[in-house]
Amino acid sequence: MSSNILVPDSSYDADRHRARFDSGTGVAVLDPPEEFMEVMAQANPAAMDTLSRAETSLRAIVSDLVQLTKPRIVVMILVTTVATAMIAAGGLVPVGTMLLLLVGTAMVAGSAGGANQIWEREIDRNMPRTAVRPLPSSRLSTGLATAYTASMGTIGLAILLLGFGIAPAGVGLATWLLYVFLYTPMKTRTSWNTTVGAIAGALPMLIGFTALGGSLASVTGWLLFGVLAAWQYPHFMAIAWLYRRQYEAAGFRMSTTVEPTGVSAAVQSIVGSMAVIACGVGLCLMSPGMVPAAIGSLAVLAATVPMLKASIRFARSRDDVTARRLLRSSLLVLPAVLAVVTIRVFW
Repeated sequence: MSSNILVPDSSYDADRHRARFDSGTGVAVLDPPEEFMEVMAQANPAAMDTLSRAETSLRAIVSDLVQLTKPRIVVMILVTTVATAMIAAGGLVPVGTMLLLLVGTAMVAGSAGGANQIWEREIDRNMPRTAVRPLPSSRLSTGLATAYTASMGTIGLAILLLGFGIAPAGVGLATWLLYVFLYTPMKTRTSWNTTVGAIAGALPMLIGFTALGGSLASVTGWLLFGVLAAWQYPHFMAIAWLYRRQYEAAGFRMSTTVEPTGVSAAVQSIVGSMAVIACGVGLCLMSPGMVPAAIGSLAVLAATVPMLKASIRFARSRDDVTARRLLRSSLLVLPAVLAVVTIRVFW
């Protein structure tokens, strides 16, 4: 006889868990459902333990697949996509249209992040900052990660192509190729990888812009691109300084490992901060009327000058304290500038 037959153990309380009968069907029903699970747990603890472990394992896999996409970067990209889509549309975008755009963009961006982690899985084992990722820690198999990444990227590009046209899909494909096949291998070869990474990271601005009718020839679109590309310099230089020893140990050629005094990183931070100001003010000056343009420009200055000051402090001291302050400052600047240049379309 099978050993899988459910036999209640001696602790099973029959009076407490007595079934009621549905008069219409004659079927025994345990109500509420929680009582059924409690009865099953008492009847066959081993089976319920196996079920619980399977559920926990599934949740862990889903969590690891999400981590594979670099969710923080994806969220940042989606925020910029919302802003650029509204700027291109000249106002609010229908919810369904926006959701479809965000899904397609998120899948392409997440696929690129996953491909990057697949490529760097061996190197990531050498950095405490990245050793806990799903692949270097062996929580996910390379085969599953590859299948997931390829499927997600293909579906995302299909959504952009069929839902919004060839321009946003083309920008999405260019972003993926540039990030995966150029930026990723360059990280171990030259410190110019930061520039290529900034371009790849800013291209999604044009996905949202072209999806809602903006042209690739538009000055507005390229100024939006410039805001995000320039912002990445102070943001990433702060990170590169704080983790410079880990980058060096892993073999990454960053500005802070090639030129360890930090002078180059500081200069790039200052130039990047100034470029953010220039692009942000340029977008505001394109507003119709002097008053909206002036108000928008002042708002951009108020939002970005603190990052410029933090960059200058970092240039003077070049230590972990000033780098950390620069990093925190940069996190506030991008959403603030995007908010200003987006609000101006409603003036």
